[in-house]
Amino acid sequence: MLLEKIAIFILFLGPLVFFHELGHFLFARLFGVRVEVFSIGFGPKLFKKKFGDTEYALSAIPLGGYVKMYGDDPFTKDDIPESERHHSFTHQGKFARFWIVLGGPLANFILAFCIFFSLLISGERIPEIKLGAFPAESSLYKAGLRTGDILLKVNDTEVYNPTDLMVEGKGEIKSITVKRADQSIALPVDFKGDKFFEDVLKYPPFLRKPFFIDSNSRRYVMSFEKDKVNLKDSIEEMSLKTNSKSAYLYPVLSDQDIANENLKIDMKSGIEIPLNFTNLKSMLVGFDTKGFKTIDLMVRSVNMNSPADKIGIRENDVFVSLEGEKVYSFEDLRTKLQTIEKKEVNVEIWNNGQLKKLVVTPDVTMQEGKTLRLLGVYSYIEIQKINFVHTKSKGLFGSIKYSSIRTWDSVKKTIDGFVKLLTNQISLKTIGGPLAIGKVAHDSFNTSLSYFFQLMALISVNLGVINLFPIPVLDGGHILFIALELINGGPLSRRKMEIAQQVGLSILLMLMVGAIFNDVSRFF
Repeated sequence: MLLEKIAIFILFLGPLVFFHELGHFLFARLFGVRVEVFSIGFGPKLFKKKFGDTEYALSAIPLGGYVKMYGDDPFTKDDIPESERHHSFTHQGKFARFWIVLGGPLANFILAFCIFFSLLISGERIPEIKLGAFPAESSLYKAGLRTGDILLKVNDTEVYNPTDLMVEGKGEIKSITVKRADQSIALPVDFKGDKFFEDVLKYPPFLRKPFFIDSNSRRYVMSFEKDKVNLKDSIEEMSLKTNSKSAYLYPVLSDQDIANENLKIDMKSGIEIPLNFTNLKSMLVGFDTKGFKTIDLMVRSVNMNSPADKIGIRENDVFVSLEGEKVYSFEDLRTKLQTIEKKEVNVEIWNNGQLKKLVVTPDVTMQEGKTLRLLGVYSYIEIQKINFVHTKSKGLFGSIKYSSIRTWDSVKKTIDGFVKLLTNQISLKTIGGPLAIGKVAHDSFNTSLSYFFQLMALISVNLGVINLFPIPVLDGGHILFIALELINGGPLSRRKMEIAQQVGLSILLMLMVGAIFNDVSRFF
């Protein structure tokens, strides 16, 4: 398993590093600069072979790479013989050095474009665009859309992912076709493209499986049909069936993992629950009055020394209320907790069939500029799996168009993310290091190859953008030096360049240490 993860990590990161360094290499050769070493990886060389003037190497640490060019040290510029200066990097003109430095990030952008193009022209295996749970007062609901609808067409054009929505939704959206209960439904609408795109992304399809629990933490599957259950139904979608006057809860046998698709259910001991509801909340109120809650209110685990741990909340306890107000989902619990400004909060739980009243002092922290109150518990939530679809080829010109849009959109999102980091809108704790990259690479590989390559394209763009930051030791820092040289009429002094490089290296090391610390905190 570990070897598989390492292999996937190298398979994921290797091409990104290779093409970045290849960009520098090709532009260096284009301008006649001699490349002494082309290495994938850092540290001790595991393999090396010299062809012509260049030694090609595979090194031990697969977290980057480098291209060593002849005459790349500006401090030894005068030591290079006159006859060799046309092969020296530092003796090239500003134009040539600019393109050699830019070649790496540019190669990353081209790689991302090529990956997107390959996926689009061959067809992708991607998750269907399913609408999440949105309230009746939302613009989506008023337009006739419903939770669980699967988007098929916008303005009579097939859509497969949010990027398609953004493109097809430019300007006005006059019609939307959705799949609902195995039927295709065309809806006349009147949306502004950007607003519709934002609304769809606002409600992700985190739809809960139809599991309920009682005060003893016994688990049940909900159905509106007698003697029949469908684990592919979600609680949110079922709440749309407002003409149903009763529901049935069927016990799950023994302590099976409810994520098991071959779940054993006692179909002979169903409990009928009379209902009269108009929306999700009123449906859950109906179950609550009969002593049943959704399973996401059950505690899966408790953080050691957390507020919940200190007052004795344990695995399989069930949240009932906060400050005397009933809660009907884990999200409801989390939302209500943020509105309570008291230091001590009254909470009711079910514990082994008993209703317990406790007082908890939540931890208070700042995240993305907002105050966040935490209990230190994890929910026993079970989300419906997302279905995947195979898309049709977009053809040559369509693939070029959408690949360009996806690449540019990735660039903008990367820049926006770093701006939010710098302005404290996003916590530095969200920065991931090699372990985080390895995990998402492994997860995406096991989800689908399309996802794996989409993520590779996104990280390639990230790598290109980051390298363009005006930080000495990065490509952007070298471009900054070239720009200052152009403004000043000559290179910076040795002292200034040394200070700049030391500052740049310090910034880079701090970011790397922070990312690795976040990795260790997350995974250990």
